[in-house]
Formats: sequence, C-alpha cells, structure tokens
Amino acid sequence: MRLLLVRHGQTPSNVEFLLDTAVPGPGLTPLGTRQAAALAAVLAGEDVDAVYASTLTRTRLTAAPLAQARGLEVLVRDGLRELSAGDLEMAPGHSAQGELYMRTVFAWAAGDTALRMPGGERGEEALARFDQVVAEAAGSGAGTVVMVSHGAAIRVWTAARAANIDVSYAAARPLENTGVVTLDGTPTTGFKALTWAGATILPSGKTGPTGEPVTPPN
Repeated sequence: MRLLLVRHGQTPSNVEFLLDTAVPGPGLTPLGTRQAAALAAVLAGEDVDAVYASTLTRTRLTAAPLAQARGLEVLVRDGLRELSAGDLEMAPGHSAQGELYMRTVFAWAAGDTALRMPGGERGEEALARFDQVVAEAAGSGAGTVVMVSHGAAIRVWTAARAANIDVSYAAARPLENTGVVTLDGTPTTGFKALTWAGATILPSGKTGPTGEPVTPPN
C-alpha cells in the first residue's frame, strides 16, 4: 500500500502557534482554504483510491476538495486526530508546556509508550488508534491511500513505524501545512518512508536530490 500522510491546511491556531488538539477544533484560514484547494493538483500524479480524515474540522475541510476531484467520499476516523495535549491544551508552542508536549510525544516514538501526556492519553493509546486506521485501509485492498491528519501525529507515527526514519529525523523536521509524508508497506510487512515534505528519503534516512542533504542530529 502506498500511504500519503498529509498535514491539514493552516488554521488560526497555527498562526498563533497554539497547542490546539481538541475536537472539533477550528476551521481553516483563507490561506488554509487555498492550500486545501491546491492539494488535488499537488497529488495529481497519484492514483488515489481512498481519502481519510480525522474527526477535527480542519482535516475534513482539507480533504474535501481532493475527495471531490477524485469522486471519493471522505472517510472520517477518530484514530487520525491530533495527539491530545491534555492539560497542555492551548498552551503556546514556544513555551515550557509546548516543549513538554513535544518531549512526551517523541518519547512515545522512541518506545516509551506507557508515558502519559499530563491530563491526556498514553503513547500506546495514541499509536494504537492511528494503527487501527492504517490497518483498515490496508485491509480494504486500496493501492494508494491519502490520510489527512496532523503534524505531531504524522511525525510521531512515522518515526515509530517507518523502518528508515528515526526519532531525531522526525523531531528535526516539522511539517508545513499540507506537507506530505509518503510511505510504502503494510502493517504486516512494515513501512518504509519514501518522501518527507518533497525530499526523497534514502536508506540512511538522509534526504536525497529533491531536498537539502542533511545528517539527522544525534
């Protein structure tokens, strides 16, 4: 299965850099609406068989133009929602609370899945719900699947499940709005990341000719 994980379009909370993870969340800014409208053209070369979105408003609005262009229904699944901030909800991203959120979610990707977000979920719960949606898509027989989700959820799940992406790589590379991570594989055989925000991923985890060559931090 070819899996395209797409971050939603810009929201007002993105502009203010707030940890806004609760359902249903805000809609899109005018820029976010344009980003969503452009997604069909960005993915024009992909033979998309299914389009999924989380239960948050911003992902459904982002997925809708692509689904309409392909004559597909947007399949809304709670498992794709953002990693819950719990007690840190609506804290500024550039703050001690924001740093705690990022340390916690990437600890999950590193294997400490029993760790709980203050007032929120454990890593094992967050990864399991995302896994469930991926397993559903794989079981459907679809060849190429688009899942519109959220920045932290995509980065953490990819670091946890893609054999060629480690935590330091994903932690150092935030996804812009409507940025795409492309993977190939199945829940049974495992996944390999092919591209990250347009940069080709080599077996070493370094970006290739379509992106600036970098060495993942230690």
